[in-house]
Amino acid sequence: MNRDDHLGAAVSTTLDGSEATAATDHSRRSIARAVDSTALSARGLEERRLIHRNDSVRQHADAFRELRTKLLAAGDNRNSVILVAPVAHGCGGSFVARNLSVAFAFDETRSALLVDCDSRHPAQHAALDVEATGGGLMDYIDDPAMDISRIVYATGIPRLRLVPSGRVRETTGERFTSFRMRTMIDSLRSRFDDAQLIIDGPPVQGSPDARILSALADHVVLVAGYGRVTTEQINQAAANFEPEKLVGVVFNNTP
Repeated sequence: MNRDDHLGAAVSTTLDGSEATAATDHSRRSIARAVDSTALSARGLEERRLIHRNDSVRQHADAFRELRTKLLAAGDNRNSVILVAPVAHGCGGSFVARNLSVAFAFDETRSALLVDCDSRHPAQHAALDVEATGGGLMDYIDDPAMDISRIVYATGIPRLRLVPSGRVRETTGERFTSFRMRTMIDSLRSRFDDAQLIIDGPPVQGSPDARILSALADHVVLVAGYGRVTTEQINQAAANFEPEKLVGVVFNNTP
């Protein structure tokens, strides 16, 4: 990772996905044993453009591991809530959020929970081939009677769970500022205290939603599509977040 002088404390790394389709000792052992019986093969992971441990995607996997290491260092090695927000639509924010979640799940002493908050362009359920029959995040926020367990799904990747977005919503800001949204994040942190919570956020440009969601996060990772946005646009997007929360900028070649 290289320093980006325009962003001060922000760090940058370039990713190319074109080839890649504490807890107590007792709880850590429990996480390591939590192997999904329908775990995807390396080929299945590549078809979903997900990193894995094989040499065929080593360069991409190492880039996400490096990002994981920086985030763990920023959080003093504790589990945290991480917002991944693209500068603009098409920068590949969902791709980065998904693979960062997989990188955390690589660690057998940890797990990851990916929350799809890009309600206008939800992508994670399709990318992970999850049938969200019980609804998703937006359905949960709109229905006070819904139990949170209904919207947490296995993914076929050991130690990685998904909260899909649910039905598409055009306006979401009032939902993200709602008491139910805040208590949901607190509930997920409590129920899955062994997990890193990765929020796949909406684009920063054109909506205040990413900034609103950053209030719920401990750290923010900004995603800039390589060749898609200017330095000025990146700086403008970064200005939406508290400097102490902005951990880095990922320059991504994959939409």
